[in-house]
Amino acid sequence: MGISDKVGQMVSSLQNGAKNASQSVLSLLIKMVSVFVIGLTLAMIGQELVHYGTLGFVFVLLIFAAGLFRAIYTWTLGATLVMDLVCILLALLLRMYIFIAP
Repeated sequence: MGISDKVGQMVSSLQNGAKNASQSVLSLLIKMVSVFVIGLTLAMIGQELVHYGTLGFVFVLLIFAAGLFRAIYTWTLGATLVMDLVCILLALLLRMYIFIAP
């Protein structure tokens, strides 16, 4: 094994490490954005129902976001994207119901 083989293995291992790190950061970022949007939606619904103030709104947002993040932390990126798709479809269904209902 020459020096070029060792350098090639080191570069290959560095590339694999960078690829895995970027995938995990992307997955974490997508999960955090998804959880924040869902938590924000649920906090807004709660604010319309209960009429709590800004501090209550932020507290409810953080509680919903933390609980949901804990639930989906171990999910893969694909499962998170499927959850996002289901949430988008449910939101569109709710929007259609609101527009059609008298």
